[in-house]
Amino acid sequence: MRSKDMKDMKKKYVTIRDIAEKAGVSINTVSRALNNKPDISEETRKKILRIAKELGYVKNVAASSLRSRRTNIVGVIIADSANPFYAEVLKGIEVASRKYGYQIILMNTERIYENEERAIEVLLQRRVDGLLITPVQDKTDDIKKLIERKVPFVIVGRHFEDLEVDEIHSDEVKGGYLATKHLIDRGRRNILMISGYLFKSAAYMRLEGYKKALKEHGITFKKDMVIVTDVDIEGGYRAVNQAIEKGIHFDGIFCYNDLNAFGAMKALKEHGYRIPDDVAVVGYDDIVYSSLVCPSLTTVRIKKFEMGFEAFKMLVQKIKGRRKRRKRVILDVELVIRESSCCL
Repeated sequence: MRSKDMKDMKKKYVTIRDIAEKAGVSINTVSRALNNKPDISEETRKKILRIAKELGYVKNVAASSLRSRRTNIVGVIIADSANPFYAEVLKGIEVASRKYGYQIILMNTERIYENEERAIEVLLQRRVDGLLITPVQDKTDDIKKLIERKVPFVIVGRHFEDLEVDEIHSDEVKGGYLATKHLIDRGRRNILMISGYLFKSAAYMRLEGYKKALKEHGITFKKDMVIVTDVDIEGGYRAVNQAIEKGIHFDGIFCYNDLNAFGAMKALKEHGYRIPDDVAVVGYDDIVYSSLVCPSLTTVRIKKFEMGFEAFKMLVQKIKGRRKRRKRVILDVELVIRESSCCL
């Protein structure tokens, strides 16, 4: 095989030199045409763009990044890719990334702090312009390091009491309050709360809302009515079985999220409880499946798409230096009433 053929086989990408040779113009002219500079004729520009397309030219973003010190890439670190809640948040992030001209790299921590540390380091090695993080919150060392290194980032769906960070999350206290008050208004007095681990801001704030509703209606808070578990279907299933085995009497359940509620409803049915006649159930998040289960799930609706979109917008402002002060955005929530808490 000839050496020229070997060279062609090894060559993966068309260069601006290749375009210049075929167009019969200088490399500088090709560069100016591809970057839409004004000082070349429209005829020449069209010719160069046509040839670039014919040859399959792909812009070398890495080289451009070295010159501009920007990659136009944002790292997105989510806690659980299997949870439909994050899929809807991610949709908002993706729409915003296209609007603002960025690409994203997605990493999943599976709610493990060490995975979060590793994800941050990998993305910084890739020289991303900034980070969107749904943190585990088991520890805060990695977040503190980002602050020290002055890396632009936004915390999504969580709140840090003791750190000055940009963050966007839902009004979790209100959500917990609305869910619990609804159950009380439906005549339920023994309300079991299935909670996520309380080092997470969403869990302890929802618990705060739960306590607030109980207090307002003269119901004594009891620690054994709160069961902390994993925030998935299996966690909700285990929690209800645990409560039944312990002989805890309950006529209502407020679940940390809809996945917990699905598991709780499964356990209730297996034990012969009627929903909502014997036990009313309220979830949280209003993921897409909540209206499809039987009975359909009453739940607290979070603005998931808006959370992702606004988080990205906040990050772009930070990256471009348009905002210096810390920003905290709290999104409103609403209760969506369906069959699991009352007969419609």
